[in-house]
Amino acid sequence: MDLPINPGLILSLIIVVIGILIIAKGLVVVRQSEVMVIERLGSFNRLLESGINIIIPFIEQPRAITMIRYRKLGEDYQAITSDEVRIDRRETVMDFPGQPVVTTDNVTVTINGALYYQIIDPKRAVYEVENMSQAVEVLAKTTLRSVVGKMELDKLFESRAEVNNEIQSSMEEAASKWGVKISRVEVQDIAMPEEVESAMRLQMAAERRRRATVTEAEGEKAAAIAMAQGQRESAILNAEGDKESAILRAQGEQESIKLVLGAIGESEENKRTVVGYLLGQSYIKALPTMAQQGERVFVPYESSALLGSMGMFREMAGSPEDAVASHLRSQAPREGLRSGMVGGAASGSGSSS
Repeated sequence: MDLPINPGLILSLIIVVIGILIIAKGLVVVRQSEVMVIERLGSFNRLLESGINIIIPFIEQPRAITMIRYRKLGEDYQAITSDEVRIDRRETVMDFPGQPVVTTDNVTVTINGALYYQIIDPKRAVYEVENMSQAVEVLAKTTLRSVVGKMELDKLFESRAEVNNEIQSSMEEAASKWGVKISRVEVQDIAMPEEVESAMRLQMAAERRRRATVTEAEGEKAAAIAMAQGQRESAILNAEGDKESAILRAQGEQESIKLVLGAIGESEENKRTVVGYLLGQSYIKALPTMAQQGERVFVPYESSALLGSMGMFREMAGSPEDAVASHLRSQAPREGLRSGMVGGAASGSGSSS
């Protein structure tokens, strides 16, 4: 049994289906950190923020933005171009391929950089520049060549942070016209020719050898200075010791002469006799040393006179020691200790002579 087809029912179904399609087409869900540029009949109308939005199908259309991204395949980079109606407001990194750059000392290096940027004004990013990502990339490359071209190779390695900051500051003004904020620029790798790299290795080794030589020389210098200071202090101490020893010996001889003169009298003749006797003792003590230096010993004329004086002194008073001893024995008992000391010294001198 065939059911009659109602044209009104069919038309209603068609209208319902079209309405469902229009509603589905007009409802747009925008995710967080994304935005859409809506054009009405070809002109800018508004921006769709995150959440549920309604547009008029066929009258309002989202405007797409062209983005270029690189995919690394082995050692090469492959550029991927896409038209996206959803504009991402998050910070994006662009790792573009290495660029050949010539420094001021005529060295060609290949620099691989990374660029971090963020779209802060989607309207300007769509309408102020044809291809925003390509424009940012080309601007980064040209600025990199300009900044690095003013530096020497050694300076480039030492001041990467300075290069990054200068590139960023140079790009900010131009990128701001496109609604883009340059967050930072990083110089990743610097590749040099093989011969330049070998020369730098040789220079580094020579510099390290130079530093080692300088350090060793400074150590030897410090050791020599310390040794010289030690020798100087030792010589000063030895000289001071000799000085004090000589003073003490002179004081002892002075006391000895005073004791002898006090014992035999302090007349001029006795003084000359005592002095001659003491000098004769010095000559006698020096004779063994003089004999050791050769087979023949030459006795000076003055020594003969002194020896004669010593003989005369012995004939006249026996010996200076005996005279001193007899004189001291005649002194008071309080002088007993002193006479014993002098007598002992005199007996020691007599035995040595």
